[in-house]
Formats: sequence, C-alpha cells, structure tokens
Amino acid sequence: MTNSTLYRLRLVCILTYLSLCIPNTNGQPLFPVVVDSLSRNPLANVTIFDRSGKFIGSTTQNGNITCASDADYPLTLRLLGFEDTTIRAAENDTIFLQESHTQLPEVVVLSKQKKMLHILAYIREYATLSTYTDTVTLFREKLVDFMLPTDNNTRYQGWRFPRILSTKSYYRFTNSSGLDSVSDRSNYHFTWSDWIGLPASDRIPSQLTATENITDTIRGRYGTTEIWVRKNDRVTIDVNVLSDAATRKWVPDIAAFFNKNNVDFERFNMRLNYDDVVSDEVTPLDLTSYSFNIESRGRGHGMFRFNRRDEPFFVTTYTETYLLDKEFISVSDAKKWEHNRPTDVELGIYHPRGITPLQESTIRLIARVEAIDHTSTRLSFEPDERLVAKHVRRNFGLEVLQRIKQSFGIDYLLGKRNQRRLWKKFLKEQKEINKEDEQNQDANDARKKKLNKKTNTKEK
Repeated sequence: MTNSTLYRLRLVCILTYLSLCIPNTNGQPLFPVVVDSLSRNPLANVTIFDRSGKFIGSTTQNGNITCASDADYPLTLRLLGFEDTTIRAAENDTIFLQESHTQLPEVVVLSKQKKMLHILAYIREYATLSTYTDTVTLFREKLVDFMLPTDNNTRYQGWRFPRILSTKSYYRFTNSSGLDSVSDRSNYHFTWSDWIGLPASDRIPSQLTATENITDTIRGRYGTTEIWVRKNDRVTIDVNVLSDAATRKWVPDIAAFFNKNNVDFERFNMRLNYDDVVSDEVTPLDLTSYSFNIESRGRGHGMFRFNRRDEPFFVTTYTETYLLDKEFISVSDAKKWEHNRPTDVELGIYHPRGITPLQESTIRLIARVEAIDHTSTRLSFEPDERLVAKHVRRNFGLEVLQRIKQSFGIDYLLGKRNQRRLWKKFLKEQKEINKEDEQNQDANDARKKKLNKKTNTKEK
C-alpha cells in the first residue's frame, strides 16, 4: 500500500469522525429558541431588552433569538400574556415562557340609556430615540381613558385615542462617549403610542367558531398577516401590520404615515388579548390588553416635527396597554367626563393586578430620576446678565388687549381653530398622496395586463 493511499484513508477516517461528532446545522449557527411552556410551540415577536433595559430586537417567526451578543446579557424577554423571563447567559438552547392571566372586573349594563362605553387603562411604554451620536431612552407610565359609542346611531362619538389622565416619564440621555444623564422631562416627543387607539370590532374566522382550541393563520401579500389562537373563551391575535395593506384596519389612525417618503417602518407587530368571547366577533368590550412593537427610521422633522435639523432618526416603541375598568354611561355623563378631566394629583397611577414586575435596569432608572432635587437645581442656576435688557419698555395697550382676550377666552378659541385648520390641511395632503399612489398602482396594473396579453398572444 502506497503512502498516498494511506493518506487518503486517514483523511476519510478523520472526515467521517468529524461528521459523526459535530451536529449538522446546514451551515447556520445555533440560536436559542423561545417556546410556550405548555404547547411547546415557538413564540414569534417576543420583545428582547438588553442588560441596560434597551430594546434590541424581537424573536423570529421560528422563535429564535438572533439579535443578541454576549455583551447584551442578561436579557429580558417580554411578551404580552406571558410572564417576563430573564436569561443570565447564552447557554440555554430552549427558553420556556409561562402564560399569565389578567382578569378584569365584570361589566354590568344597568340601562339601555347607557349608550357610551368608558374604559380606563394603564399603559407601560418603552421607547428609544437614536441618532449617529446620541441615544435617548424613555420609560413611561400612563393612566388613560377611552370613550366609545355602543352603536352607530349615537351622534356623540367620544374618543378612541388614549386620553392621558396621569403620566410619569423617566428619560436617560447617552452620548457617543458613554456619558449619561437622567431627567423626568424632555423637549422631544418621539413615541408612536399616542397614534394607536382601541381597535374596532372584527369578525372571528369561521374555523375558530366551531372549535374551542384551535389556531388559524391568515396569509397576505407579503407573508403571514394574522395568527388567531382560541383557547375556550379566550382569543389572542398576532398581527403583522407591514405584511399587507388589509392589516392596517387595526391601526387606521397611523396608516397615513405609511405613504410618507421620509418615514420607513422596519417592524410593526401588534398583539391583542380578548377574554369571555361568546359571539362570532371580538369587540372592545372583550379586550383585556394589547401591545405593539414598532421600529421606524426617518428624518426627524418629517416624523414627529420636533427637530429643525433634517437628520436621520431611529425610533423604537414597545407599549403594553392593560384595561383596568369598563363602564356603560350615558351621553350626558360622557360629555361631562370630556370637559371635566381629573388632574394628575387627583388620580395618580394605578397598576393592574397580576402585571409583571419591572426589570432591574428600569427600577434603577426610576430611582435615579426620583432622586433629582428640582428646587435646588433651579435655585443654583445663574442666569447670564448680559442677556437681560437694562431698560424694559412696557406696552400698556398690548397688556390691556391681552387681558381682554384671556377674560373672554379668545386665545383659547383661536388656538383650537388653528389646530383644526392644521389637522384638516394634514388630512387633505394625505388624501392627495393616497390618490396619487392609487393612480400609479392602477397604471402599473394596466401595463402588466397589457404585457400578459401580448405574451399570451405570442404563445398562441
């Protein structure tokens, strides 16, 4: 036997040994997978926070964690309807999330005259604003309410957007050098939470009405659009808003931003939990909680109108909304609620029972912000005397006119009128953009039909 033959035999033995000892991954690295502890099914769109409490991504459709590095650990995994889970190191190949249940008080209809549904809710919000140099991290708690009509015949429509009754904000500012500071206020309002209102009623797929425990997947133009899961009288819906234009029915008020050229949505997922579902549709009366996860990129001025410099911004928003109380009231009482809104001091922040506790990094941020002594900070500030005029000339005629306006409420009326005018202008611009997009789409469809017709003619 020659030396070349021996060398080949040795090489074959080594390759055979390696193929048996090393698992086959098809050239792909192994990632931890997040699954349901009961069904063992992979959980997609699980929100992932790093060790500092910053949102870094979500699990894939197969439940894999692909967005975390070793420096990001320990990780916090969060999904509405499940208990929060902390991973200390990248050693577990399978992470099990345990399901949690949040029960709401019963809603009693006292009279047919109660034509408005008043909903009180608690919102927990995580947001990040990033530029090429700086990062702003926000944790915010809000107590909000909604007012919805029970039928379409009611002239008074209330409000579907979350109206803020009480709020607490905690900001952390970090620059490129790693230096940071905290505050409870900021000049920037950069989250999407105020644009997401309560979803309207929607009919349950026919497959879910016949069976108590079933999952139904609805596919759209660009993949899976909705996943409906029914367990007895509980229904969970996972929505991928970017997968098809039809899914925008869940967020109709933010749909106008999809047609803006300076805003790019990279992720938009929504999860809704319903309880005590006994009919063939899900309604706001059955809704117990919902969450959404948005990753967007665009120009600062075009996204939120808070910055004069037209530089790129990256904004992520993860929000959880828990419904605390529901009550049917009359239209007259609903109008009183609208015009006589309680103050922050009267209400405070109410947390729902059974809500998952905050992660350690968020607790540390709250402690740092609450330790700020605003009085000492304000008194220690020394104004620049060079900016102060030596002699101030008072315009008594202008002061009298301003007091007359305030006494008769003219300033308030002018402000409301200007707000309505700007809103109508915005809607008009969006309608024109939508119309132009539809015309372009029709033209493209016509060209495709013409090409297909020519192709078929040549084949014949």
